[in-house]
Amino acid sequence: MSLKIALAQLNFSVADIAANSAKIVAAAEQAKRQFADIVVFPELCITGYPPEDLLLREDFIRQAQRAVDSLTERLPGIDVVIGYPQRMGQHLYNTAAVLRNGQVIAEYHKLALPNYGVFDEQRYFTAGQHSCLFSIRNTRLALSICEDIWRAGIIAQNRDAGADILLTLNASPFHAGKMQQREDVICAQVKASGLPLVYVNQIGGQDELVFDGASFVADSQGQIVFRAEEFAEQLSIVEFVDNIPQAADIAPLYQPVVSEYKALVLGIRDYVRKNGFQGAILGLSGGIDSALVLALAVDALGADQVEAVLMPSRYTQDMSNEDAAQEAEALGVKYHVIPIEPAVTAFNDMLAPLFAGSKQDTTEENIQARCRGVLLMALSNKQGKLLLTTGNKSEMSVGYATLYGDMAGGFAPLKDVSKLLVYQLAEYRNTLAPVIPRRVISRPPSAELAPDQKDEDSLPPYPVLDPILALYIEQDKSAAEIVALGYPVAAVQRAIGLVDRNEYKRRQSPPGIRITPKAFGRDRRYPISSAYRGTATLVEE
Repeated sequence: MSLKIALAQLNFSVADIAANSAKIVAAAEQAKRQFADIVVFPELCITGYPPEDLLLREDFIRQAQRAVDSLTERLPGIDVVIGYPQRMGQHLYNTAAVLRNGQVIAEYHKLALPNYGVFDEQRYFTAGQHSCLFSIRNTRLALSICEDIWRAGIIAQNRDAGADILLTLNASPFHAGKMQQREDVICAQVKASGLPLVYVNQIGGQDELVFDGASFVADSQGQIVFRAEEFAEQLSIVEFVDNIPQAADIAPLYQPVVSEYKALVLGIRDYVRKNGFQGAILGLSGGIDSALVLALAVDALGADQVEAVLMPSRYTQDMSNEDAAQEAEALGVKYHVIPIEPAVTAFNDMLAPLFAGSKQDTTEENIQARCRGVLLMALSNKQGKLLLTTGNKSEMSVGYATLYGDMAGGFAPLKDVSKLLVYQLAEYRNTLAPVIPRRVISRPPSAELAPDQKDEDSLPPYPVLDPILALYIEQDKSAAEIVALGYPVAAVQRAIGLVDRNEYKRRQSPPGIRITPKAFGRDRRYPISSAYRGTATLVEE
């Protein structure tokens, strides 16, 4: 007996219920034309994921329910599995529903509600209590939703209930290595239970999160027999013969740097598109961070939708201007040159009476950055383009950024990208086409806010700094543990001290794309006012 299951790996928009419903209908019609028996969509596809506190609004929940009611009448003659928030009395459930011939023939409520990292589902939903099976001809299919299959025992529970195949609806966000982790954990459980599994994941950018897709089918031995492309919409059909999935295309699994680059491009594209901006604009300094952001923006939006502004100061070296212009020309981007010296002079003159008797320090440096921020925000406002900031995670970690200056903007593509990864991403982009000059990659990084300034004047070298930051921020290692791994005490003290002191800056930074297991914002939520000091363990231990 043959059963054809369609996996609808699509990009849904949060709260655009009408557009999401239309996308579901179109995909279902396409699946029917390709002779599929059933089509499976991602978790909460009606509302988009994650809808966050929209789930606390009853009008929003009612709108989602009306959409489900309407879909049952609009769908063609094919079984359709959708996800939506369902109100039942005082309880709200993360629900998967099976629609057939104008009726809802089965409903499943998510059992395992994640409440860690970027997930807050226990804030909104009540956990389900039971498995859910339904039949197509003589095949019994079970339903599960995302976190369910990460929890030991739930796949086996569906097998014991009599399921022949498990369908799972997912909204599993990307971070480096997540795809491999996902398949390893799930396929081990599939093998232990002997129940083949169809895993459908969404793609797309939603604020800080990016969803990678990479939907897959595993046979009863836990072997992958199909995998969809990462970061791409795709409707795929996998045939089961006597409940055994037949081999199909297997797209490549996660590739370091390449996958991160794709995630950043998709994150920029969807943030601009879903928020209705007319394109993007950024300050182009001749440094590697802005060069990478320019390339990402062009790859995401097209050169005609991106604009760059060069804003040299008295400290900007000629090679910085030359390299920035070369980058813009190589990518076919319109650019402008606006020297900031008149604005800096005006501010310094206005402040001179109040600064009399004080030495020059970072205050004067920050004035330059803030002049640039004012210019960029003015252009963003006038043109309706999103201002992309160019700071990276290393800088944001230690506060090596100017509030209302280079931090001014609407979206921070590199917010979760370490400086060392910036270099790797730039090298990768140049393998596609040489758009970032070699000199930009090889020269020592500098903010160019003072004579002959280099980042290493203020920070440990990035090959030392970045591993320390990753251990402290992403792995929650103590200062003593980091020193025990061989990192210099002075560098550890310096780095951790800066991290602890600069939460106030990070809290005011724009949202940015999450590509690590612990990004600033949704993942790492530290108090601003806090007596905690991570360096204390060097004394305690």
